[in-house]
Amino acid sequence: MGVTIRAAGEDDRELIVRLLDEAFQDDPVSGWVFPGEEYRRSTHHRLMAAFTDTVLAEGRIDITEDETACALWLPMPDDDGHGAPQDGADPVGEGAESDEADEAARLRETVDPGNARVEQIVRLTAEIHPTGRAHAYLWMIGVVPGRQGQGLGGELIGKALDRYDRDGVPAYLEASSARSRALYERLGFEVVGEPLELPDGPTMWPMWREPNPS
Repeated sequence: MGVTIRAAGEDDRELIVRLLDEAFQDDPVSGWVFPGEEYRRSTHHRLMAAFTDTVLAEGRIDITEDETACALWLPMPDDDGHGAPQDGADPVGEGAESDEADEAARLRETVDPGNARVEQIVRLTAEIHPTGRAHAYLWMIGVVPGRQGQGLGGELIGKALDRYDRDGVPAYLEASSARSRALYERLGFEVVGEPLELPDGPTMWPMWREPNPS
């Protein structure tokens, strides 16, 4: 397709938040966290803003030149802390588990204090996240509704995977729908472990991809 992709910066924050908010309004997991269309439209953007701020600070956001699709990537450390985004972090053990719990609680207070599912989604995805090896975490990829199904997502992820392949870095994600799972499988991801069945909600599939040196 010849899609031009650039790395987003702080000046792109509001654009990224709007893009993600629009892209995920009909996503099954977003619908579970924020049930009800009116409620979701008034609140969902706060969660997207929190995710955007985290990745701008600690990872990388790729965005298409026409500003209709973006991907949020976070570097994840191995068990010895190698590859950690910040020096001095405690990536494993009880300290890390405590930090994750505190982070989930803080996120809920920031985004939607009365909504336990904001905290729950963070805790549940953290529980299935693989540990042991440093890897790139595709936290989110969003395409605005009018451009979905046109190959932008595949182009966006593919360019990033080329980068990680060159560096010998594996990648991980959670697919939030059967459609996205099929896309990721075409890009070399495989389901690892048991799917995450959200309580009274949709299924998420943890997926891993080994780097392709060819």
